[in-house]
This record gives sequence, C-alpha cells and structure tokens, in this order.
Amino acid sequence: MKFKYDVLVIGGGHAGCEAATAAANMGADTCLVTMDMNKIGQMSCNPAVGGIAKGQIVREIDALGGYMGLVTDATAIQFRMLNRSKGPAVWSPRAQCDRGKFIWEWRKRLDHTDHLDIFQDQADELLTENGKVLGIRTIWGICLYAQTVIVTAGTFLNGLMHIGRRKVEGGRCAEPAVHHFTESITRHGIRSERMKTGTPVRIDRRSVHFDEMESQPGETDYHQFSFFGPHRQLPQLPCWTCNTNEQVHEVLRSGLADSPLFNGQIQSTGPRYCPSIETKLVTFPDKHSHPLFLEPEGTDTNEMYLNGFSSSMPWEIQLEAIHRIPALRNAKIYRPGYAIEYDYFDPTQLKHSLESKIIDGLFFAGQVNGTTGYEEAGGQGTVAGINAALLCAGKAPFVMNRDESYIGVLIDDLTTKGVDEPYRMFTSRAEYRILLRQDDADARLTEQAYRLGIARRDRYEWWLQKKEHISRITDFCNNTSVKPDVVNGLLEQLGTSPIKGAARITDLVARPQVNFENLSAVVPALKEAIEASPNRQEEIAEAAEIKLKYKGYIDRERVFAEKMHRLEDIKIKGYFDYGRLHDLSTECRQKLERIQPETLAQASRIPGVSPSDINVLLVLMGR
Repeated sequence: MKFKYDVLVIGGGHAGCEAATAAANMGADTCLVTMDMNKIGQMSCNPAVGGIAKGQIVREIDALGGYMGLVTDATAIQFRMLNRSKGPAVWSPRAQCDRGKFIWEWRKRLDHTDHLDIFQDQADELLTENGKVLGIRTIWGICLYAQTVIVTAGTFLNGLMHIGRRKVEGGRCAEPAVHHFTESITRHGIRSERMKTGTPVRIDRRSVHFDEMESQPGETDYHQFSFFGPHRQLPQLPCWTCNTNEQVHEVLRSGLADSPLFNGQIQSTGPRYCPSIETKLVTFPDKHSHPLFLEPEGTDTNEMYLNGFSSSMPWEIQLEAIHRIPALRNAKIYRPGYAIEYDYFDPTQLKHSLESKIIDGLFFAGQVNGTTGYEEAGGQGTVAGINAALLCAGKAPFVMNRDESYIGVLIDDLTTKGVDEPYRMFTSRAEYRILLRQDDADARLTEQAYRLGIARRDRYEWWLQKKEHISRITDFCNNTSVKPDVVNGLLEQLGTSPIKGAARITDLVARPQVNFENLSAVVPALKEAIEASPNRQEEIAEAAEIKLKYKGYIDRERVFAEKMHRLEDIKIKGYFDYGRLHDLSTECRQKLERIQPETLAQASRIPGVSPSDINVLLVLMGR
C-alpha cells in the first residue's frame, strides 16, 4: 500500500479521470482520490457529450491521448453532427450516452491504466510547506503525500442544493458536500467565490405520450468522437421534442415567489447559456412557448431527461407545470430538478499550465476553475495531468496557443480574463475557428501527444497512416486535371458554370456545389484514390476535401495567427513593476498587477488593457 505518489488527483469526475489517466500514462505514479468508486465519471446533468465547440474539445482530448471520446463512442445511444448547414469550422459532434454504462466504461479504463491507484475517501485538508504542496489529509485522518496535487472537486466544495425554499447540503443529489477543504486552500491567499448550476426533472418513459411528441432520430453515418477507437456499438435511440405553453407558464409564474433564484435565497451566478425554465420566463416574458427535448438516459432504463426544463422551483410547481404539457399530462417523475451552489477558485491565479501561482505543485481543473460542462472539465483535466507529470519529471510545461486548440482558448480565457459567470465554450470565443475544426484535431495535437508520452504508439502510427493517405488524395487532386466533356454535364446539373478547358480537381472542389461524392461519380480515378485508404475512408476523404475546399481561408488565418505569435514571443513577466508605470491607465496597472501575464499577447487580451497600453509596453521593452 502506497501513501506517497508523484501526482494526487482529488475528485473522480470528468476532469479528474482525464487528469489521472494523463499523468499515469506519462509514467507518473498517480492516485485518484474519489468519494465513490461506483460513480466515477458520473454525468451529473445531461447524459450527453459534445455540442457546439464542446465536441471539438472532446476530439482534442482524444487526439491528445485522452479517453472521453473513446468512452463516449463505447456508450453512445445517439450521435449527431450539429451545424451541418454551416461551414466545417463550426461542425460539432454530439452524442447521447447511456449514463450507467458511461460510468463503468470509465471505471474499466482506470482499472487498466498502469501507474494508477484509486482510493475511496474524501479530501479534508491540503497539506503544504513553505509555499509547496505536500499532499492531503482525508476525513478519516489518512495522509497521502505527493509532489503535485490536482484539485478537480466539481460542485462538491461546500455544495448546497435548492428545491423551492428547502436547502440540503450536498455536492450532487444524495451525495454529501465537502467541507473544510476550500478553507484549507483559501488560507494561503487563493481566492474563492460561489457559483450556481442546475439540472432538470427526470421522467419515467412509461408515463409519456410519445405519439404527441416529435421524434428526433440520430445519424448513422461514419462520424464518431474518437479518431482511433471502434464505431458505436450500442442500439441507437431517438430523442423527442415538445414545447411549453401558456398554461405551463402560468403555473411556473405562480411559484416565482418561492423560487430560490428570485427570492434572494441564491446569491451566486448561474450559467447564462443554460438558464432555468423560470429564468427563461422572466428574461423572455413575451415568448409563449419554449422548446423541450426528452432524451433517454440509457438502453436498459425508463429514466428520461427533460432538457430545457432545468429548475429549482418547489417540486409541486415543477410537477404541475409538466402535467400541463399534453404529452406529459400523466408524467411520473423520478426526482424533481434542483439548483446547486458551490465554491470555485479565481482562475486568474493560475498559470497557463493550470498550476497555482501561489502554491507550487498545486493544480486546479474543471468546475473549480469556474467552468461548466463535462467537456471543458475534461480538457482542463488533460492539461493539468500532463503538466503535473512534467513538473514531477523536471520538464517544461505543456501550453497550447489559441490557434492550436479550443482547450488552449479555454485556458487562456480563464487565466487571462477570469470569470464572473460559469464559463461555457462556444465557437465564437475562438478567433481561429477555421484552424480549430473538429476534423483536424488529430493533425494539430497527436504528434505533440506522442512526444509527451501520453499517446500510445499504435495511436501515433494510425495518425501517420491517415496523414499519408490525406496527402495522397490532396496531391492527386492538385496534380490531376479533367476535361470539359467529363465534368460539364455534372457542373450544369449542379447549377455551376461549365469549364472551357481542362481544370484541376482542386479548382473544381473549391466550388461550393462540388464535392468528392458527386465528382467521383464522373471521375473514377478520384474514387480509386479515396478507396486506396485501408480503413475509415470516409473520415480521411472528408479531411482531405475540407483541406482543399477551404485552403484559401485556412492559409489566410494561419498568416494572421503567425503575426500574433510575435506578441506571444515577447515575454514580459518579471520585467515591470506595473504600479510605477504611470504612462499606463489605472485600470491597466491594476489588471496587470493582479494577473501578471506571461507575454505581451496575453496582456493584450486582458479586459481593460487598451492598444495604447500595449504600445507603451512595447516602447518600454525596446528600452
């Protein structure tokens, strides 16, 4: 039995699982401390992974050698690629998962990871000495020591649940809150605040009138989350849609006086982009209905999740309002929705490696950094786990730029701008969206992951094989021309101008109406080039086609990103006493003193730092 490790991970949620496996796969002796080994990777809210920008993060985790994509594919009961009507820069995969099987798939992955122990206990106190982390003491008085500690406690730190005017301490329904641990961290000068999130009612499918709802089937094509693992194995199930109505709204309005969100009971800030149903009524008083999505929780359960009906209203109000929806007039519920308040720590006190600026060897990842969502948590956990292992080995930290990954955008936003509400990733937060597509995450990150030691050899060799076949297809298209008599019939049929002389396939594919599928029908050699790939031909063809079709946009964005890298290369941390630089605005001085940016580019992204302030710093750097 060990009591001393390289890396201790506190919390077995999505951040903790990725952090623990990342560190262990890099060879660090790791221990995951969790309150309940039977709820590892629990999907506390919706049993779904991905969505707008979130799906890109999961594919990045997968490309880095993480497991969220593999676990999702193994337990998916519905898959969809969102935003297909728009350009590939914002295509986003999403999967509905079997909640129970998701937990056990994660448990299986953890149990078969070398260098990783699991210990069921609860952290009670952070142990430090001379500004350096030593380990933790648990509620049972057991001391676990480590060179590094990663805190991934989710919503459990001083968690408080609300249903109407009733309050119950807990980090999740029927699970205890963690007391004292926050205080053992904040006594060192690390700032904490409170945030709020919520979850909807759970409904028994046997009490639903599905004939009065609209079915929303998933997609059955080749798309999936993992670049490396097998395709979906479980039966695929539909989701269902319906709407609220004025009767529902009247019932909900009658309970607003008892809503903890509006009677002063809850003081903390909730997620702007995932509001409760009562918040929707108050924010959009003129709307007569709101869409709802009834989603299955698994293949072997009758439990269903009513997406869009997050609430902390009194349970009687929730149930009466649900019964005013025709398809749910006889609905039986497993449990009402509830809100939960919890502690988080100011992420501007973190380095880009997610290590604390105040306590050496202490890392934070997930909702404790002010984010919301499994995907954001998993991305942070992966980076924290990598950097904790690197720190133990005495190596430089692993940091991704904003043009390398959505995870890089997420961490830069957190550490540079901080949060005043739960942070959720959107494609609009990234200035390099065309470079950060879901289809090319492996191209951006797998080779880095292999060099770090987190991606296995078989994964790396598959990427090299895929890379070679993408190059063969693009080279073929760049070097092969077709004559007018071969393609003009197709072009006219597609409503695009015919060609007058021979044209390269590359130039034809650049047209919006033309793609590999319709062009292969008249150019058999293109079809042969695509089918030369040994496996996952559709995925390889899609990657090659996007690379050709959007080459101009990709190249232009890359040039812009390289210009911004010049500011990233200008290190400013430690050069200035900002309080004495009176040429800077007062707000700028205060923000720079608090955040202590590493580079001039990071400084330029801090709210309150103007372009003129950056020019002043450039002049001073020149001196």
